[in-house]
Amino acid sequence: MTHSHSIRIDDEIDGDTLHEECGVFGILGHPDAATLTALGLHALQHRGQEAAGIVSFDGKQFHTEKRMGLVGDHYTDPAILAKLPGSIAIGHTRYSTTGEVALRNVQPLFAELEVGGIAIAHNGNFTNGLTLRRQIIATGAICQSTSDTEVVLHLVARSRHTSTADRFIDAIRQMEGGYSMLAMTRTKLIAARDPTGIRPLVMGELDGKPIFCSETCALDIIGAKYIRDVENGELIICEIQPDGSINIDSRKPVNPPPERLCLFEYVYFARPDSVVGGRSVYVARKNMGINLAKEAPVEADVVVPVPDGGTPAALGFAQQSGIPFEYGIIRNHYVGRTFIEPTQQIRAFGVKLKHSANRAMIEGKRVVLVDDSIVRGTTSVKIVQMMREAGATEVHIRVASPMIFYPDFYGIDTPDADKLLANQYADVEAMARYIGADSLQFLSIDGLYQAVGGAPRNAAQPQFTDHYFTGDYPTRLLDKNGETPGRKLSMLASNG
Repeated sequence: MTHSHSIRIDDEIDGDTLHEECGVFGILGHPDAATLTALGLHALQHRGQEAAGIVSFDGKQFHTEKRMGLVGDHYTDPAILAKLPGSIAIGHTRYSTTGEVALRNVQPLFAELEVGGIAIAHNGNFTNGLTLRRQIIATGAICQSTSDTEVVLHLVARSRHTSTADRFIDAIRQMEGGYSMLAMTRTKLIAARDPTGIRPLVMGELDGKPIFCSETCALDIIGAKYIRDVENGELIICEIQPDGSINIDSRKPVNPPPERLCLFEYVYFARPDSVVGGRSVYVARKNMGINLAKEAPVEADVVVPVPDGGTPAALGFAQQSGIPFEYGIIRNHYVGRTFIEPTQQIRAFGVKLKHSANRAMIEGKRVVLVDDSIVRGTTSVKIVQMMREAGATEVHIRVASPMIFYPDFYGIDTPDADKLLANQYADVEAMARYIGADSLQFLSIDGLYQAVGGAPRNAAQPQFTDHYFTGDYPTRLLDKNGETPGRKLSMLASNG
């Protein structure tokens, strides 16, 4: 595993973490399309570690390679890349929320239509995907996967328009939710972003060839230039002309709602070196820590980040409070899922494969632990216990985001509402007692908004998507069939 959010203390056991659903990457007109796509996916590995897929087109036929596991485990092999010739490619790295972990669900999904082949990959979730799936199955469609992406393929196939681009636009117009999507035909690379702009998508350029990807860090890895963010509701069609030149056509909705990027991209998902919505993720996280120190000061001897997500916020907290920053928890970077699976009996010994306390920095000290978020709290219990065992005299937890009360329906795998720590206890004091901390404080919603966007939350028209904190969902939730946001439909968060 390669990134902070993929390995948390025992997160496979407790599910005490949030998972982003996916990363996408696509390039048009470059002789090394598949290799560059593999490198881009490597940079987006933190967005999904379960499987990865790449589809390329060599001028005559489409080629596809799908593999379970990490990008680096497979796509570094020249023999695999040799099976993906051509100058157009799109790729996808996946974390599935529900539905079985099966190769048939690994994107990009490909279909041969009367107008030619099309491959589609997307990050996010459609809030009407189930509703549309039922409709198309009722009219005789056969679904091979449990992925939302397949619904888009069916809608493209059924469209009455003649060109693939128009069919794709037709299909996209019927989808609701939060998504960034790439489609590829024999001559085109098409990028689309949901009307609210919940999930991120950026446009770049390498040697004059267009690239689309989930985050700017995927452009940096291949030395590509960042051009701009794809706008909310925008659809960009790039097409290779017979003379080899590339025509780029942008189509935008007439009256799109204001963009509302998902705040969790800043809090948790995006890589710290990425720029999301024109803002440095690292700077936003450091600001969260600065605001947290202003809102919830504490007398202590040392500020310790909870690896790795809490590090920029802990630096900000230390800078603002004047309390020294130290690495009080050391993470072992070489633990993957393939390692020996400890039995319950061995686990009871407290085997610490992933994190260890740095006793020299903890013993005899009042410790402030800074974390990026708390989901179920089971991880926090273990970390506090570890600090106490290492001789901490006091343990205070400061969380660089607000309390999570509501589930997500736009591509984040959140536990059911009743499993969220914030819904299990009456107040912060009760939560602190459960975790075993001397005190616990969360960043306020306005403190978070100011850290990211520089202004408090506008209640009448929120600048970001923040329903997990506030219950204010930015779109209709058709698939929920009128259920209250407290309960999640089991199939809802699909494998996008």
